[in-house]
Amino acid sequence: MRHRMDHRTLGRFGSHRVMMLSNMAACLFLHGHVKTTVTRAKELRRVAEKLITRARGGTVQDRRLVRARMPHKAAIVKLFDELAPRYASFDKGGYTRIVKLGERLGDGAPMAVIQLIER
Repeated sequence: MRHRMDHRTLGRFGSHRVMMLSNMAACLFLHGHVKTTVTRAKELRRVAEKLITRARGGTVQDRRLVRARMPHKAAIVKLFDELAPRYASFDKGGYTRIVKLGERLGDGAPMAVIQLIER
């Protein structure tokens, strides 16, 4: 039964999963898009949108919380200096888009691109 299960484990133990999603979020913020599996893209969307919403606040506490969840300096600078002002007019959430690409040739895993929306 799935009672009270609120995230996907992605076949990894907790600390590895958190750091993998943190690194993927940093790549998303730096490059604007990430090609990955659909399942990972859906989990990355949860992480990235929470970080962007936190960055929109812009306070010192927000910077500390984002730094604790994503220890990548260049991504944090870009997040607070470029991305947070871009999404200032958005409601909370809706900053990313997932586009499905088809199946990977090697193992048939469904692939997708997660990208930041530009309005």
